[in-house]
Amino acid sequence: MSTKLFITSEGLQQAEENPENRVNPVLKALANFLSYLFHPVFVPLYVIAFILFVEPFLFVGASAQEKILTLGRAFINYTFFPLISVLLLKGLNLISSIKLKERKDRIVPFIVCNIWYFWIWYVWRGLPGVPHHLVVFSLGVFLASSMGLLANIYLKISMHAIALGTATAFLCLLTFDPSSSNITIYLALAIFITGIVGSSRLILSEHTPREYYMGLGVGVLAVLVANLVA
Repeated sequence: MSTKLFITSEGLQQAEENPENRVNPVLKALANFLSYLFHPVFVPLYVIAFILFVEPFLFVGASAQEKILTLGRAFINYTFFPLISVLLLKGLNLISSIKLKERKDRIVPFIVCNIWYFWIWYVWRGLPGVPHHLVVFSLGVFLASSMGLLANIYLKISMHAIALGTATAFLCLLTFDPSSSNITIYLALAIFITGIVGSSRLILSEHTPREYYMGLGVGVLAVLVANLVA
């Protein structure tokens, strides 16, 4: 660990540049658990499962088989392919860690995931029976990932924040749908999850507040743009 010299009223003092973050082990374990539970590769799947099975007003008349097929497509493109891609990149030594701790390690995964995100949006937009809001969400995920790639040039933007910002903004959008039921409680839950996951990332010293807030802004902006152009 590197050190720096500081001039104080008591003279020249030496201090650690990045002092070890002393966190309660239980709190740290909880923060790690939440970080994995709401990992960016899972969040889109949670949202789609929500609108398929919890509040299925967008899929009125759809059979159980059609809903499972839609969820399967979402799993393959939002979870399975991105995970496999990261593992392959690590196997080829194109990234130093599958946790993508370094900003430079995130460039290629962002690009690869954008391919899968673009593909599922492109398929859903031309597929009969797919609700407009689902097309908006899939486009929002693609735009958020694209904006995240650009933002990653300047800072290690939080992928967790991008995913949760996109999900929360989309649920907020659903509350204005005249055919929807009252989902205020779910929107409040999404905001709460976004907050505790953000706290978890800060506890683990994975991001600064600026990086997390920037990620939230990217997610919200992406959904707003998607809603306008989809």
